[in-house]
Amino acid sequence: MDVTIRVKPGSRKGPLVEAVEGDPTASLTVFVRERAVDGAANVGVIEALAAHYGVPRSRVRILRGESARVKRVQIDD
Repeated sequence: MDVTIRVKPGSRKGPLVEAVEGDPTASLTVFVRERAVDGAANVGVIEALAAHYGVPRSRVRILRGESARVKRVQIDD
């Protein structure tokens, strides 16, 4: 399954995954505590999504947007 997400790095709410209604650019918002430095936020995103969907981290892959806040992510069941 492919999902478009919006990432909020450095958030005190994180790690948290919330559904977004009315946002045409993303279907989920992922709050992570890690800052967007040296890929740390991307690691936090993968861990948060894996926990949210109940899959191993190896099943979550960022397809597009490695350095952007809006990302396209693939989650294999």
